[in-house]
Amino acid sequence: MIMLDQTVVSVALPTMARELPLTPHGQQWVVNAYVLALAALVALGGKAADLLGRARTFQLGVTVFFVASGGCAFAWDVWSIIVFRVLQGAGAALMMPVSATIVLGAFAAGERGRVMALYAGISQVFLALGPLVGGLLTEYVTWRAGVLLNVPVGVATPVLVAGAKGPDTRPAGARPGAAPAPPAGAGAAPAAPGAPPPAAGGPAAGAPAAARGGVGRRVGGPQLRSADPLIHVRLFADRGFTGDAVVMGLVQFGLLGIVLYSSIYLQELLRFGPMAAGLAALPLILPLTLAAQVGGRWFDRSGVRSPVLVGMGVCTAGAVAWLLALPALSYPWQIPGMLLVGVGLGLTLSPTNTDALGRVDDAERSQASGVVQTVRQLGGTLGVAVIGAVVLGLGPALPGRTGTAEAIAAGFVVAATAFALAVVAGALLIGARTRRNPPARSKIG
Repeated sequence: MIMLDQTVVSVALPTMARELPLTPHGQQWVVNAYVLALAALVALGGKAADLLGRARTFQLGVTVFFVASGGCAFAWDVWSIIVFRVLQGAGAALMMPVSATIVLGAFAAGERGRVMALYAGISQVFLALGPLVGGLLTEYVTWRAGVLLNVPVGVATPVLVAGAKGPDTRPAGARPGAAPAPPAGAGAAPAAPGAPPPAAGGPAAGAPAAARGGVGRRVGGPQLRSADPLIHVRLFADRGFTGDAVVMGLVQFGLLGIVLYSSIYLQELLRFGPMAAGLAALPLILPLTLAAQVGGRWFDRSGVRSPVLVGMGVCTAGAVAWLLALPALSYPWQIPGMLLVGVGLGLTLSPTNTDALGRVDDAERSQASGVVQTVRQLGGTLGVAVIGAVVLGLGPALPGRTGTAEAIAAGFVVAATAFALAVVAGALLIGARTRRNPPARSKIG
């Protein structure tokens, strides 16, 4: 649902802008209202999973998301579409932290890269179908029909979840008869002489004492001092976790702006229809889908560092090649850059997400997912705002189709810079091997 929505909205946005109508700033807000709500609430989604149980939280998120999708289909002006997009973001905030957590907790550590690549691959099938189906419906029916694609998926998903026989997806401390799991480092009493050390799987395990104590209290404030914080700031004491989150934030910073303005470029400057624009996105999406499988298996063999550094290097080179082709106003010249960006993203996203969630115990995995997604979606929100400011700021000074293409290319420079910074962050923060916790193997079925 989330992937389908992202690509359908991107393809339909120019048509929506004409019908509602939307100003260029309004078009940005259709994208950013969703991402900003998701960024603001996704940590709360992780906390809701701890309180309500993961499966129940997931079902609630799906319900909110598809009801909001129906509202988007019947939007009548810019404010109504923005309100319903915010509600979609709230639904996604309940879904995203727990979906990956449920999958990850059901498999052993040595299988997680492959399994998460499969999990991502299924999502990316819909990412690939979105431009095609959304473009077809937008061009030959209405953009509202494209938005309604989420509704049948949303109706079917709770039924499938309710019928699935899987592991108990509540955190260990919430299960009947289980001892509550204390938040990592929160209010812990000093260990008695001869007592065993804290479990190695905790997010603060192995972190310097200063990060868990005085320095942490100064940096994290109330969230660090709370016995049950909304956001477990101590997760960032793990350098590798921080590196994963920063890389994903920088990737999302560049990616959302590229997706938004490449769709506008194709339809407004090259005069592609929505269907043609959907097909034109495939050189980006299909390599991403295939490379994600390679990245997952690479992660299982050698850890997270190699696929991330190679992936972000390829992605940066692709973004540069893509932006250099934009002023020529020719679609074929853009394809090599799109292919490279897709491959780079595929190699990066699945390993970083898997590594980040594999660094914490099962009881804290929903929280960790919420923190990672908060950083990621904040990156996307800032990316749309900053890249949009560059494009719209240069537009009046660069008149004509070529000038507009050059303004969009300048926005792509910002995205390429974010990808390059992700290479640096990965090199400095992500270790060669992932510290994998002993798995809580669960039987499904």
